[in-house]
Amino acid sequence: MSERKNNHIIWHDGYVTREERIAHYGHRSGLVWFTGLSGSGKSTIAHNLERVLFNNGIKVYALDGDNIRHGLNSDLGFSPEDRKENIRRIAEVARLFVDAGIIVLAAFISPYKRDREFVRSRFNEGDFIEVYVRCPVEICEQRDPKGQYKKARQGLIKGYTGIDAPYEEPEDPELILDTSRLSIEESVREVYEYLKARGWF
Repeated sequence: MSERKNNHIIWHDGYVTREERIAHYGHRSGLVWFTGLSGSGKSTIAHNLERVLFNNGIKVYALDGDNIRHGLNSDLGFSPEDRKENIRRIAEVARLFVDAGIIVLAAFISPYKRDREFVRSRFNEGDFIEVYVRCPVEICEQRDPKGQYKKARQGLIKGYTGIDAPYEEPEDPELILDTSRLSIEESVREVYEYLKARGWF
């Protein structure tokens, strides 16, 4: 599904470069990839961080897993193949945002290591930060904000990550947030300070 069907397509460089946009906006662009189980806090952290960055005058956009599946990826299911294609499309969309000078906060379970490695491979060194939002499945299941774990336990949802489908933990993420002990505010602050220390703004 990801193979290019037309080899005659040539990339067209625009007349405004990413470097010009970065200079104009006064901050770097890049992708912050939040990965973790459903209920770990990925989306909540990403959206809260988006608000903080926006309030500080930073061009930022949060890409959320559910929202992407409402439109761009509405044709995809949750098989390993569809999950792979889901992540591939998201990576390419994020690349366009980053080229536009925007900081992208992507919150996706992205359970497979190979898929996350693919996303990293699509970005230059220093433009990609992987944040592992770590939380035991037992706690995620207690939170169960969407009621999905309950449905998975009842057999109403098949292939649910953490129940009957695997989650491969990141081996060397740039940042780990243990949300079984960190609050949302503390988690947001950690990512904010990390980006600041990396010179993103």
